[in-house]
Amino acid sequence: MTPTEIWDLHCHLSGVPGAAPEERLEKLLSFADRMGIARLVMSMGMELAEDASPENMRRQNDDVLRAIRRFPARAFGLVYLNPKHTQACLDELNRCVRDGPMVGVKLWVALRCNARELDPIIERAAELKAIVFQHTWLKINGNFPGESTPMDFVELALRHPQAALICGHTGGDWEQALRMIRPLQHVCADLAGSDPTAGFTEMAVRELGPERVLYGSDVPGRSFSSQVAKVLGAEIPDAARKLILAGNLMRLLRPILTEKGIKI
Repeated sequence: MTPTEIWDLHCHLSGVPGAAPEERLEKLLSFADRMGIARLVMSMGMELAEDASPENMRRQNDDVLRAIRRFPARAFGLVYLNPKHTQACLDELNRCVRDGPMVGVKLWVALRCNARELDPIIERAAELKAIVFQHTWLKINGNFPGESTPMDFVELALRHPQAALICGHTGGDWEQALRMIRPLQHVCADLAGSDPTAGFTEMAVRELGPERVLYGSDVPGRSFSSQVAKVLGAEIPDAARKLILAGNLMRLLRPILTEKGIKI
């Protein structure tokens, strides 16, 4: 059964053809239309910085703001933050989420997420009803110095049971990460960015339940088609497929969208 709607949690502007953010999002939407993807959640700008300065954070967020304001019915945004700069992060949260159209936070590889510097950011995000997407990976050849592992993510999640936290990439090594985050009922797993390996989605549903699994692509690093295939090709009930492809993200975003007066 083909779902009626797909929302993609995990999309980027970097690496997409186009001289302006609006052009790049328009290109992504043209590809999304081929797969029947209704909405994209965008984060990070046209030129990435792994350890972004406050000025670079603002530029990257401005790129996303420009893009999503051009296509408000098709795209949402996450504010990109580097937790090394606490006050700048809180200022950006207020500018882009409280006073702007963004609906969540994107944290990448500047600082491992078990660091205490994240606490005021996560607390403020929870106050704003914003979702928090944390990149996680567990690499056999070693992570980047500031790159979070699933173990780091669990430490963060245990300190913030009130926050809507998403374990990005399901830790890369998803067989380990799924078992690590299983007891944390306020945590969801993102399927994006890895090869469409048989059994990934099935294990996520089995370990977490279908209500805690989210479809994302990590486009343009991965294709829409390969990542949607993880869900459409999985041996799971159709009801679970619908939740993963759109229903769960809608539920997570509903509180902040209601605050902003956006109906879905």
